[in-house]
Amino acid sequence: MVEVKRRYDVSGRQERARARRRAVVVAAKELFERDGFRATTLAAVADRGGVSVKGLYKSFGSKAALAKAVFDFVIAGDDEPVSVADRPEQRAMLEEPDVRRKIEMFIHAVARRQQRSAKVQILIRDGRHVDDSLIPVWRQLSEEGLTAMTMIGGHLAGTGQLRAGIELDEVRDVLWNYLAIDTYERLVLERGWTLDRYSDWMTRTIIAALCTQG
Repeated sequence: MVEVKRRYDVSGRQERARARRRAVVVAAKELFERDGFRATTLAAVADRGGVSVKGLYKSFGSKAALAKAVFDFVIAGDDEPVSVADRPEQRAMLEEPDVRRKIEMFIHAVARRQQRSAKVQILIRDGRHVDDSLIPVWRQLSEEGLTAMTMIGGHLAGTGQLRAGIELDEVRDVLWNYLAIDTYERLVLERGWTLDRYSDWMTRTIIAALCTQG
């Protein structure tokens, strides 16, 4: 009798691993937001996520790296292996011919991502002052944000529809300054602005800074 070997289910194994990772990230998000970074232990995350502490360390390496994974998850809104730049709302913005409409679409998309990620961003931003392991994480978030604003700034400048004489570094820095999580924190979280009010104000403000008036 010839023994028939069963085909190894790679896709199923990968999906189970992805589901375990997602469960850990969601657990970490909930505990970080409830208890703070320092008070949350990896043992507590592992228990809530249904994995071993050893497995958690193997997947993430450190609590700071786990915080970055939580940020990546909430900024995207899911764990699909598709970058923000390749998602439909971003592609629609890139294809829009009018620069003012581009800015509006971009700002509203950013605001939704800030709504999902604000608590985690603030946790990392403030936590780095009391836990050195978060310093490189915050630096990485800042560098990634600046890179994104440079790319978007170049795209907007490339339309030829911004005000005369404006350089890419100013476009980038205007976006970088206004879209910092600090602004969202002050206006939405502290002053109670709705997301629509915040998005509309931000759109008007950035259009006024970058575009010819009239």
